Amino acid sequence: VEEAASELAIDINWKEVGGGSDANNTAILGVPTLDGLGPIGAGFHSDQEYLLLESIEPRIKMLIRVLEKIAQ
Repeated sequence: VEEAASELAIDINWKEVGGGSDANNTAILGVPTLDGLGPIGAGFHSDQEYLLLESIEPRIKMLIRVLEKIAQ
């Protein structure tokens, strides 16, 4: 992920967080789990929720690059 992001000049950072995604089901078992590869936003499930539209295309490109690297 770091390599793919770097190739696309996308700044990423790692952090452990709780949340409402299904990734919690694998993470709680200690399985290394990637989540948060989608668009950037905040305020989830509240009246303050938002999504940065300009983050959609770069994040899709990053996910494609990650999958290409896994497939090699």
